Amino acid sequence: MREQGGVLLEIKLPRNIDKSPAAMEMVLEGLWEDVVGTLTDVYIKGRVRDWFSLEIVSIGGDVKFFIWGLKKWKNIIESRVYTHYPGAEVFEAEDYARQMFYDPTKMSMSGITTKLNKPDAYPIKTYVDYELDKGNKEQEEIVDPIVPVIEYLGSLKPGELAGIQILIQGHRKEGLQDTRIFSKPDWKEGIKKEIKNIIDKESFTKSNKSANDKSQSPLLLTFLTKTQDKTIEAIERNAGKLAFNTMMRVVYTAPLEIFDKMRLTGLIGSMRQFGSKNLNGIRPDKFMSIEYPWKDFRDREKKRLQRTHIDAYKRRSFFDVPYKHLSGKPYILTVEELATLFHFPGATATTPTLTRVPSKKAEAPANLPV
Repeated sequence: MREQGGVLLEIKLPRNIDKSPAAMEMVLEGLWEDVVGTLTDVYIKGRVRDWFSLEIVSIGGDVKFFIWGLKKWKNIIESRVYTHYPGAEVFEAEDYARQMFYDPTKMSMSGITTKLNKPDAYPIKTYVDYELDKGNKEQEEIVDPIVPVIEYLGSLKPGELAGIQILIQGHRKEGLQDTRIFSKPDWKEGIKKEIKNIIDKESFTKSNKSANDKSQSPLLLTFLTKTQDKTIEAIERNAGKLAFNTMMRVVYTAPLEIFDKMRLTGLIGSMRQFGSKNLNGIRPDKFMSIEYPWKDFRDREKKRLQRTHIDAYKRRSFFDVPYKHLSGKPYILTVEELATLFHFPGATATTPTLTRVPSKKAEAPANLPV
């Protein structure tokens, strides 16, 4: 990591975006990587698989989009974004996370790690479920699930900072190259198991034999409800996409005099539309606080948790040392799910502090005098 270095790229959104989140899905497909190198690279040089961080951040109400990755990925990320969002601007930014310092005498913080409500096989409610892939809706009919998140982030006051950090690493079967003595299968087996559970345990059966017919044994037919059928359809559609090991972190910091303990609750609430009862959803896992304060003498454990959470956030560390699987386990999200959580909204997002390119750029006329 130190040898390769990291780069934080800020994306300024075009004034007008007429593309669905499918465009971001194609951007993220270019970041899927499953190569780590030889066993010598892993065990002698300590090389780990590449990972990325997708970040939506509010700095005093100014909402910004960032993608973090190793420096070798800079050109690939830029070209992917420019290809699918021609009017965007991508540039290397100073790391805003450096503004996040831990001094409990001057500031306070709250943070969480997350997990899924159900097994990985069940997808969250994606842009396809919101019919954003149709492309034939009038602007006022469009319901973009990312808008409530952006609107809430835009409500922060000067001095407050809130960040949603989505850490991703290409998912695949793991073995010796991942320092595992016993191999770990990919998520496909879990998908088959969940579909089988729906059919075997949640479906209902009906006999094709009439009550008066005693000539032969009845044939039992299996039926699925419309909801169950749609659930299996969503699982199968999602299974065909590239998948990432994922962890979403959320952090909120502010000076003591303006710190609002309800900010984190509000931010979590702004993401509820990504879940549904028959599919999946993202929920808080570990809070950076102590459940029973009287057990934490002088808040020592609370301070340790908060300090560690901020440091891990700043380092974008979760899949490997120094903060491997800190306060949670990775879960699986596909490019469709990630593009729902992280994409550039169109005109439906009216947040005035959302950073956009001031005006549309155009090429100079070809007949200008030299």
